[in-house]
Amino acid sequence: MQTKSESVCQPSDQLLYVPEMMRIIGIRNLTKLDKLFEIELPGKRNLGHRPGQFVELSIFGFGEAPISVCSAPQKKGSFELCVRKAGTLTSALHQLREGDTIGIRGPFGNGFPIECMAKMDILIVAGGIGLAPLRSLINHILAKRGTYGRLTLLYGTKQPSDILFADEIEAWKANEGNEVLVTVDYPSADWEGHVGVVTTLFQKVTIDPENTVVVSLVGPPVMYRFVYMKLLKLEIPEDMIFFSLERRMRCGVGKCGHCQIGDRYVCVDGPVFSGREIKKMHESI
Repeated sequence: MQTKSESVCQPSDQLLYVPEMMRIIGIRNLTKLDKLFEIELPGKRNLGHRPGQFVELSIFGFGEAPISVCSAPQKKGSFELCVRKAGTLTSALHQLREGDTIGIRGPFGNGFPIECMAKMDILIVAGGIGLAPLRSLINHILAKRGTYGRLTLLYGTKQPSDILFADEIEAWKANEGNEVLVTVDYPSADWEGHVGVVTTLFQKVTIDPENTVVVSLVGPPVMYRFVYMKLLKLEIPEDMIFFSLERRMRCGVGKCGHCQIGDRYVCVDGPVFSGREIKKMHESI
């Protein structure tokens, strides 16, 4: 098993505390509330992140917030952020156009243990906007397809119009060695897919508990608990289940204490934690 120190990609000293101005070079509408921003680094250098890490995005006069990187490390010269319009900062971001600049610090935190996943089957469980950071991991796996086993994605949203990366989901389905299942809570008149919460999709897939790594980012804490209980019933080992607790983060460097759970700081020790770690972190989910 990979240690935490091995999984960290630390930002340069320049990006640890002081934002660097970076240019927006692409904006794509995903849903009514979600946009995909492509950010170009100065000199078109690479961000150097791992799937599961995040950056701190800032707009002067509106504040700063942690946002997970949703593009794979293989993307050169730029990176992508999926941002939902939910508050003052994100509303200001949604008003920007291509060519505008924003502040970026990072990348920060521990990403997913991609080395220990090698040759294993990967089960990814996501809900709503939780698919955004997992897109980075999915595209990394597809870029190195021979390194990993079978990839299964279980994805749930409230309604069909909330589905993120719908075109990419269809491409993932067509990729040999992948199984992608999507469900909604409230179907539209033309919805022909599965209906129900994301845990109802487990009955449609076959899982080898001895050769499966599970990565889950589902949003509300109550969903984490139900997914976790389901995985334990399937006899998936606790140290082969990984969650991201990014919802609690703020400063990114363990200074504000906003994300502290017991003696752990989510932004520094996480945001990715194993099921075994989660059990020791009371109130984490």
